[in-house]
Amino acid sequence: MEPGASPTARALMTLDLLQAHPGITADRLAGRLGVSERAARRYIGILREAGIPVEAVRGPYGGYRLGRGLRLPPLTFTAAEALGLVMAVLDGHHDAGDPSDPVGSALGKIMRALPEQVAAQAEAVRRTTAPVPDRAAARPDPDITATLVQACSARRRARLGYRSEAGNERLIEVDPWAVVVRHGRWYLLCWSHTSAGRRAYRVDRVGDVRVLDVPFEPPAGLDPAAVLEEHLAVGWDHEVEVVVEAPAERVAGWLSRVMGRPEPLGAATTRLVGSTNNPAWYAEELARLPVPYRIVKCPDLVRAARTLGERLLAASSAPADRS
Repeated sequence: MEPGASPTARALMTLDLLQAHPGITADRLAGRLGVSERAARRYIGILREAGIPVEAVRGPYGGYRLGRGLRLPPLTFTAAEALGLVMAVLDGHHDAGDPSDPVGSALGKIMRALPEQVAAQAEAVRRTTAPVPDRAAARPDPDITATLVQACSARRRARLGYRSEAGNERLIEVDPWAVVVRHGRWYLLCWSHTSAGRRAYRVDRVGDVRVLDVPFEPPAGLDPAAVLEEHLAVGWDHEVEVVVEAPAERVAGWLSRVMGRPEPLGAATTRLVGSTNNPAWYAEELARLPVPYRIVKCPDLVRAARTLGERLLAASSAPADRS
């Protein structure tokens, strides 16, 4: 166990050891936990307080074992359930109370394996929690996501049935490099043989996956998150160029890679080159810069920046005296 592990974590570890080693002695239990015998007995007490029957058998062959009143069935998750739990942790799942949903189904298995007293408290939280849906999130199908992850791990080419933003269906053949989660959206970073270039496809728009027996090698030293950010900064409708009065390394620290590529113009000046489909959002992100900047290219971005400036000025104006 880690030196800073909480008593609850150590108690759960104690439960695992009791299941795996019925009749384990206090000194062996203490050794496995990395604590004193006195502390080990304290964790046994925590389990008993939680309603878990732990029996102590005295004598030379004695030790601790779980009582007959505890029934912990083995948990066997489907691939969809297992990946669904991982996805829930990564982006916050909102169907955990639905038993027909993979996450809800897997969570139900865990709840049934818990002692009744503990499960009752957890079920109360599960039943009464009302999460607010993330409107920007787009959760893909766990089975499709699992297949794509397997193709990435096995380094095998895949054929995708893909739906474009306009709703057009097409087949795409790709070398899948990595599945990346960014702000609630799941992307497949890959080399597209269909488009003959690097692409990032939305996983929630993939309707079908077929893994092919064609091996590939991903780029050496690939940083999937960084490459995705850079990819999302190019290819949009509005090309942008901004001059920022600060060194390039500082600009890179202030702005996300999705804003574009910072190029040094001098020791204290940087040119930001990128593109966007949303000039209003881009203007708001630029406004976060703590230094002066000038929009060199993109008339729509200039107009969006002026609109934002007028709104800020209006908000800062002193209200009329209504007394």
